[in-house]
Amino acid sequence: MTDSQTDPRQRDEPLTLVVMGVSGVGKSSVAAELVAATGWVFAEGDEFHTQANRDKMAAGHPLDDDDRWPWLRALAEWIGEWEAAGRGAVVTCSALKRAYRDLLCDGHPSVRFVHLTASDELIAERIGARKDHYMPPSLLESQLRTLEPLGADEPGVAVDTSGDQAAVARSALEALDLDVPEQTHAATTTAPTPPPRPTGDR
Repeated sequence: MTDSQTDPRQRDEPLTLVVMGVSGVGKSSVAAELVAATGWVFAEGDEFHTQANRDKMAAGHPLDDDDRWPWLRALAEWIGEWEAAGRGAVVTCSALKRAYRDLLCDGHPSVRFVHLTASDELIAERIGARKDHYMPPSLLESQLRTLEPLGADEPGVAVDTSGDQAAVARSALEALDLDVPEQTHAATTTAPTPPPRPTGDR
């Protein structure tokens, strides 16, 4: 750990890492590694979708803004609750548009985006290998068209995911000036169970 890096477990102010990118880029896998390294609470953003959103995607129809705003507000509420509690957190969320990310950041200074990138071919291969996921491979093209890459003026970093997921997570932490001693980085291949979600219809 360099002088400029901080052990994320010893921060005075909490951070919320929003692991973003298109479907199939590796959000859940990298998020699991980030949680293993930091010990922070975790939520899978897909779990906040309404059943109507899930059904729409399963039928091969991309979500529009009207579908996404309630979902994003639910995620922002979750971020705010853990931020207020002084706890670091990791959450997955496609966050494809700048406007979506602005909503997640609004009033939440803890937010840092971890924008995962990979070649279109690798993403398509990963999606094709997935089973029992409600989003079909046919929606990848729509997500790639919608994606607005993380801007230089936005809080966060972009990280390539073509390599080992544990190494990807460590690269993200280092790019954010965070680090964890090597012996405490216990890699996992399964996303941890999320904490209780805020009450209310999602």
